[in-house]
Amino acid sequence: MAQGLQIVIINSKKRSFGIGSKVSTFTLGTMRATESANKMYEIIKYAHFAGINHIETAAAYGNAETFIGEALRKLEKEDNIKKKKWILTSKVLPIGNIDELKRNFYSSLKELKLQRINNLAIHGINLNEHLEWALSGEGSKFIHWIKDKGLIDQIGFSSHGSYQLINKAINSGIFNFCNLHLHLFDKSKIPLAKLALEKNMGVLAISPADKGGKLYAPSNILKKAAEPFHPLELAYRFLLANGITTLSLGANKAEDFEIPIKLANSIDKLSELELEVISKIDNEAEKRLNSTKCEQCRACIPCPSEVPIPEILRLRNISLGNGQVEFAKERYNLIGRAGHWWELKNGNDCNGCNVCISKCPHNLNIPNLLLETHNLLADKPKRRLWG
Repeated sequence: MAQGLQIVIINSKKRSFGIGSKVSTFTLGTMRATESANKMYEIIKYAHFAGINHIETAAAYGNAETFIGEALRKLEKEDNIKKKKWILTSKVLPIGNIDELKRNFYSSLKELKLQRINNLAIHGINLNEHLEWALSGEGSKFIHWIKDKGLIDQIGFSSHGSYQLINKAINSGIFNFCNLHLHLFDKSKIPLAKLALEKNMGVLAISPADKGGKLYAPSNILKKAAEPFHPLELAYRFLLANGITTLSLGANKAEDFEIPIKLANSIDKLSELELEVISKIDNEAEKRLNSTKCEQCRACIPCPSEVPIPEILRLRNISLGNGQVEFAKERYNLIGRAGHWWELKNGNDCNGCNVCISKCPHNLNIPNLLLETHNLLADKPKRRLWG
């Protein structure tokens, strides 16, 4: 794989991303390449030969910005891969006053060894107060300052928040791009992505391979249902066919680029075979769930006990229906342990009021399913949601 990448540079199509420079269909996410400066150099070099021109990072990703700065300098010096070839997106957390934000941003530029960057996102607009901070608080002052100084081309946001919150952020008119959780096995935010695209915003799908179901390690159940495709290939194609601008790729080794290279220019509508296989995956999951599949219509919310019913039952769907139990356990056991980055209550917090039962158009016994899901997935957490 590495040898092939060094011989041929993939000529991938570049797509409009907000009002900034065009980006490749895949974006290199750098969180998984932070073990060393050399690892970051290798991964960015692989990305170059895979036709990727967009790098996404954040000050919150440990040494990522430092390692990227060193890697880009080394690539220019030793491999003649110019810094101007890259489109860079970094992120700032929605906290602090304008003076702190200025210092932190200049610190990021220093680590990246750059005078300016292409794109800056507000990292994690997950709560209403985060959005208010960006629209009318210290964040707003910072956004106006950084634009006036010409230090970025455009401003965007990432979010793990509610549908209503993301909708409000998109409609605010402040942001030029957004990073959202968009997945084959969680289509709930696809309408938001399409709304953003209609407003000529760039849309980046956050970690389809990992947060989308740990699809780089599919269960035998899922592999069989997805034949003749790899499940991750189908997940990528689903998003690209729906017009999503670019998909983040958290690469850690050369092999992680194999499917993105194959799909570098695959932005057409889904083929008949792809549609047939996606339908087969859904049908097989429904059979395994035996008429207890949550259709994610969200009619059951709000819950009086604030239990995130759709999210919990989505994890039940993917564990029992698709066999992705390890992924579901990983996510479930971060509930209440990741602050505003994830849900606060799990299935065991249901008080059995049964209000949700009368709301469900599919007549599911939701309290029983929540308890069953808790008993199935509850375990010790293995890692941070965002790590």
